[in-house]
Amino acid sequence: MNGILSRSGMAIAVGVLAIAIAVSGCDAGADSIREASMVETNPPDWYRGGQSALRYQTDRARGRLWALTPEGIEVYEATTRQKVAQIALPGWTWVGRQYACPPDLAIGPRGEAVVSSNIVPTLWRVDPVTLFASKHDLAVDEDKGRDIGFTALAYSAQQGAYFAVSSSHGSLWRIDPLFTRAQSIPLSAPLPRACGLAIPPREPAQRTSGVIGFCVRGVQRDWTISLAPDQRSGYVRPGQCMG
Repeated sequence: MNGILSRSGMAIAVGVLAIAIAVSGCDAGADSIREASMVETNPPDWYRGGQSALRYQTDRARGRLWALTPEGIEVYEATTRQKVAQIALPGWTWVGRQYACPPDLAIGPRGEAVVSSNIVPTLWRVDPVTLFASKHDLAVDEDKGRDIGFTALAYSAQQGAYFAVSSSHGSLWRIDPLFTRAQSIPLSAPLPRACGLAIPPREPAQRTSGVIGFCVRGVQRDWTISLAPDQRSGYVRPGQCMG
């Protein structure tokens, strides 16, 4: 999109702008350049993984730490701090930091781990009980979508769906919970070098508005996204993600 909107797209953006102020969790602010490591989730102090981990996620409800490494996933029991599994991801492909932000790791509603590729629209799901890893190729709704990889991934309980960001295209995507399709969401501005995605808790005033808010963390800056209630467009503004 390169920040250019059609007349109809501008009308959508103006409508979303009117509700953008309702989104919380990120404050407008600094655009200073940061190190790429600052967009990663920090592991607990006790983690001593043998691999150089790309991403971490803690499932506090089930007492697990998931670490994404170049060889796949390591699973740790948080109470004993012991590694309980090393899981290979079949056919997992990705490129290093010199080309793109690393692939991402998200925890789903049942405790499953979901891993992206940063070069192809494919996800890997690790079952929380069997720890079996399955591969899911997504149907993409754009011709250029076969070149899309996801460098940020998060689950929205409110929408019952995953949302993802591509750093190379600066685009936002909605992924259905069965991992069959990725739908592009037009934005008022691109998200270059976006490496992290968070869905802040909604304030009481937001719960009846239908507005969905995201924080997107990048190598050079952060953004907030106000997603329209119909999820067909999003308004982007600079803002520093908290935490």
